[in-house]
Amino acid sequence: MVQELKKLSYEKKEKIWKRIAKELEKPTRRRREVNISRINRYTKENDIVIVPGKVLSCGEIDHKVTVIAWRFSKKAIEKLKKSGCDVIYLKDYIKKNPNKKNVKIIG
Repeated sequence: MVQELKKLSYEKKEKIWKRIAKELEKPTRRRREVNISRINRYTKENDIVIVPGKVLSCGEIDHKVTVIAWRFSKKAIEKLKKSGCDVIYLKDYIKKNPNKKNVKIIG
C-alpha cells in the first residue's frame, strides 16, 4: 500500500498521500493510534479524517464524520457506526477516491 500511495502522490501531485505513505512505512509498534475522543475533539460535522494508523475505541463521538484509517479496533467500528459515522479502510478509499477533498490527518 505504501508504494501505491507514493505513486498516487506523484501522479496526482498531492503531498498528502506521500505524507501518509511515510507514516505507514514506520514499524507497526510506532504507528499512530488515535482514540475516538480525539477524533471528536478535532473534527466538526461532516469532516473527512484520515488516521495513518489504528483507530481505538476510547471515548465517544457526538457528530457524524467519515473516518478513513489503516486499521480499526472492533469496538471502534461499532461505536462509529452506532453514531452514524462512515468507516472506510485506507486501501479502499485510495481505490475509490484518490483525489483529496477537504481531508484532515489526525494522529
